[in-house]
Amino acid sequence: MKGAVAASPTDIRPMPRVTTPGRDFAAFVAVFRDAILQLPDKPQCLAISITGVVDEDSGTLICANIPCMHQRDLKHDLEAALGLPVFIANDADCFALAEAGVGAGQGHRIVFGAILGSGVGGGLVVDGRLINEHGGFAGEWGHGTAAASFAGTPPVLIPHFACECGQSGCVNTIGAARGMERLHQHLHGIRATSETIIQRWQAGDNAAARTLDVFVDLVSAPLALTINITGATIVPVGGGLANSKALLTVLDEAVRSRTLRRFPRPLVVPAACTVEPGLIGAALLGAACLG
Repeated sequence: MKGAVAASPTDIRPMPRVTTPGRDFAAFVAVFRDAILQLPDKPQCLAISITGVVDEDSGTLICANIPCMHQRDLKHDLEAALGLPVFIANDADCFALAEAGVGAGQGHRIVFGAILGSGVGGGLVVDGRLINEHGGFAGEWGHGTAAASFAGTPPVLIPHFACECGQSGCVNTIGAARGMERLHQHLHGIRATSETIIQRWQAGDNAAARTLDVFVDLVSAPLALTINITGATIVPVGGGLANSKALLTVLDEAVRSRTLRRFPRPLVVPAACTVEPGLIGAALLGAACLG
């Protein structure tokens, strides 16, 4: 668990990391209680960026990898235990909020933050406010049967791979780092990391170039559709694949060729908040919710 005290979105003071008590909720609460006691003044609120989604109807958190919080009304329970207002958002949403507030999305009314890392995710910010302030699944463009069956030039058949969400053909299965690796093995029978594939592509390797051609074709179409639906005018990208500016440049060109609105400048861009975007986004969330 990473923590910080935020006096403003640009004045964020990190605190020491603490091991997450994954199965002991009392110990989890104690982490926050101890951190609050270390502060000279009581904070106005607690804002949390988390790898999970709050069900807007029930208020319960869906976070299977931290069992003590899974299916719990975390906001209610923490507020009762700590006596503070608590605001919770998915980490991809906090990333988008950080980019909209102090990152590459500054000056844009509608910002869609996209994650291309170990998974495919995203968050939507409109007029400086997170669409998912009260929970929900907006921005999850990585899930749903959206991947094309044929992709690349010339087109090649791509199976609808099973996704961890229970569906098949999700963008998450081919658009994340593991997805690029899955495509490479499917096309060439070669196992390689996404970093290696990108390095070989930039070095002129034909097999890697074919993989990137198919990858960009598969990912750019659903991302362009997401932009058409949301009206986003900038898409900052985070996650491991965003470390390759060359990949984002090619992806940007493909996306802009497929959006209804034609953009004469880059639309899909590297994230500017490369250090602790979750903490920055959580600080912005707290400030916005306090009003």
